[in-house]
Amino acid sequence: MQVYHGSYMAIDTVDLDYCRDNKDFGKGFYVTKFKQQAEDWSKIIGKTHKTQGVVTEFTFNERAFTDKSLKVLRFSEYNDEWFDFIILNRNTQTADPQHDYDIVEGPIADDKITRDIDDYLAGTITREKFLTSLKHHTETHQICFCTTSALLFLERPNLTRISKLAHFGESIVEQLMLDKQIGEMQATDIFYSSNTFAQLSDKITQLYEKDWTEIYNLLLDELTPCSA
Repeated sequence: MQVYHGSYMAIDTVDLDYCRDNKDFGKGFYVTKFKQQAEDWSKIIGKTHKTQGVVTEFTFNERAFTDKSLKVLRFSEYNDEWFDFIILNRNTQTADPQHDYDIVEGPIADDKITRDIDDYLAGTITREKFLTSLKHHTETHQICFCTTSALLFLERPNLTRISKLAHFGESIVEQLMLDKQIGEMQATDIFYSSNTFAQLSDKITQLYEKDWTEIYNLLLDELTPCSA
């Protein structure tokens, strides 16, 4: 599963010591399967830190959900159990962990829900009214990695492959301009709309492990009309 973390900076490594206490599912590193949700949050926190905000993509190995070495808690929807767990982690005066789960997955308590939680804790709304208001709430999602053991199932995409793709693109476009005597825009459009690029982008093909000249020759073969 591809998951995303919105922040004011790109995340290269995750250090749980820098994670904030008393969040929805406790102290941990949070990601979501909804890219737009991460983008929205990155804009908010980026503005606070006077940056544009950055979304970092990760690959999450869902085998973690069934791995017997991990203790996992999953909420499929807003409900009583989710609410009690949120209160457990948020309504505390200590930074000590309030649970011993490695991974927790479920909906997020956004700003509106947080205000409703505060109202509930202040005694101005009932539990029933709070839970009723959640029935029409927009779907949200988050996964909290609470321990270093859990983080083993979270990886950055292959940065080496991404770097190679960028290098290939520059080299192939330049060579195509020379060989075809065309402009950069046309050469760029030819390469990035080609079947060769589609195969190169697919990590399963392992084409990125080859030299860029081999990729270029594949592109030329694709561009050469077949003789009758």
